[in-house]
Amino acid sequence: MSGARPRRKQASDEVELFLDMMATERGASGNTLDAYRRDLEDYSNFLTGKKRDVDAATTADIRAYLAALARRELASSSVARRLSAVRQLHRFLYAEGKRKDDPAAVLEGPRRGRPLPKILTIDQVSKLLATAQDAVRKDSKPAEKLRAARLLCLLEVLYATGLRVSELIALPATAARAEGDTIIVRGKGGKERLVPLGDAARRAMQDYRKLTAEAGTKTSRWLFPAFSDSGHVTRQHVARELKGLAIAAGIEPRKMSPHVLRHAFASHLLANGADLRIVQALLGHADVSTTQIYTHVLDERLKSMVRDLHPLADDS
Repeated sequence: MSGARPRRKQASDEVELFLDMMATERGASGNTLDAYRRDLEDYSNFLTGKKRDVDAATTADIRAYLAALARRELASSSVARRLSAVRQLHRFLYAEGKRKDDPAAVLEGPRRGRPLPKILTIDQVSKLLATAQDAVRKDSKPAEKLRAARLLCLLEVLYATGLRVSELIALPATAARAEGDTIIVRGKGGKERLVPLGDAARRAMQDYRKLTAEAGTKTSRWLFPAFSDSGHVTRQHVARELKGLAIAAGIEPRKMSPHVLRHAFASHLLANGADLRIVQALLGHADVSTTQIYTHVLDERLKSMVRDLHPLADDS
């Protein structure tokens, strides 16, 4: 009797990891996640028919998938949406070190307008900060006070720096003791960059570290330690904490995620006169075209400048 054939690795592992990131980091809705799941399962099923796995797919495999979509006579918008899902999946797997390359990086699909990012207003961010600060000031148990201080620190640092949540949770404990007004952040591809840190964020870090020491917490190499495999808090934990804070601040939780705070950081800087190239450097974008998703903010600022400053502007 011959032995059973070994079970092939299912692509759903990679897809589920990607969908988890979309839910926790990007705050994707249930409908959005369902759409991504359908598109990526279609892609995965195609690869399975070719005896391929997602983690071994090549550029030629993806081109073959696009050709198969064309034979189905799908609308260009549907093809563009599925290619976008495939590109995001492979970009994520590459960034997470699950693959050593990104086979979809060189592909282009039908051109579509890029949706504007979800952002919070300055007033909404102020409400979040005030709510987090009130929680720290409450006369609560030490453990509750420490948790509140950690959340305030997470919020202050995210909004002050525009870090990716993966960069935030991996900050070393030395970041709170760094001299000067900047911290060194290790971003995608292991690239390091200097990021300015405002006074409020630095105070929040120092207050949080002081409470950590008073609680007798075991020394850790991470700024935000936790009992996880990595030794630091997870993206999912940060996302849950921020949504809970949004509810307490009277803000719809679906509008809140770590990535939304990154968008707010960039949009608020541009709205107040920052140069696009400077924001690109602060966000750690390799290409300014990625940062140009925020140009709608610049467009509004330019319209306001012309309306307010042009000598022939209509005063009526």
